[in-house]
Amino acid sequence: MSTGIAALLVQSVQSFISIYSVLLIVRVLLTWFQTASWAQQIMEFLSPITDPYLNIFRSFIPALGGIDFSPMIAILALSFIGNALVSLLASLLLTNSYSAFGV
Repeated sequence: MSTGIAALLVQSVQSFISIYSVLLIVRVLLTWFQTASWAQQIMEFLSPITDPYLNIFRSFIPALGGIDFSPMIAILALSFIGNALVSLLASLLLTNSYSAFGV
């Protein structure tokens, strides 16, 4: 695989994780404005995208005192897994590009 394609793949994964993290943060912040109609419309759009991931963490992290900490853990996990995945992809692709040149 060429270095340009490898860089594009790593950049795409990084961009996806960044965009999804922003969507998660916006979804969580909108819960503070549940009575506003504009917030409801945005939440209806974001819920099918973000809730499946958040529900993984909600299933084993209970709300404490009415505060749901699972979104914080979900965002931290996404960041950690994203960084690990990007590092792994970069090292694998870099290793493959060196072996293609016989180095």
